[in-house]
Amino acid sequence: MDKPFTNVYLIGPMGSGKTSIGQRLAKMMGLEFLDNDQELEKQTGASVGLIFDLEGEEGFRKRETAMLKKLVARQNILLATGGGTVVREENRELLRDSGLVVYLRTSVGQQLRRLSHDKSRPLLQSANREEKLARLAEERNPLYEQLADLTFPARNRSLDAASRALYKAIQSYRIVDAES
Repeated sequence: MDKPFTNVYLIGPMGSGKTSIGQRLAKMMGLEFLDNDQELEKQTGASVGLIFDLEGEEGFRKRETAMLKKLVARQNILLATGGGTVVREENRELLRDSGLVVYLRTSVGQQLRRLSHDKSRPLLQSANREEKLARLAEERNPLYEQLADLTFPARNRSLDAASRALYKAIQSYRIVDAES
């Protein structure tokens, strides 16, 4: 197998299920679950929103990369990345070189439904959420596709059903990859 497989990284837009599916999937796979944004908040004592307010997106992205470097150096983790992690080439390389990258693909409509009550995400503080999510999808979806070893459609199914289906997809990927 060409690629190290002790870590699994979930990428995709906000509202795709990276954290909620990731927590369940990590248990199934016997991996430690980590969320890059949550780890950053623990380290700084500040919310992602506050970091955005004080340092802007660029300041946040620098902190995000520093945290990502620490986390990908660990073994046997399942990491939920932030939706914008892929915008920096350095982050894409860190993920690509150190584990299996799984893209949780979702539609803007699904995101709107899942994030309808969310007030915490800085990039959603917009009068027109649908327009903002569509712009982000246009910019980021090609990066997710390019980076992913495995693309998983995060359809409208229960978290448990989605987690089980993703677990099976990863196991199938491992078997096919091992035979290559």
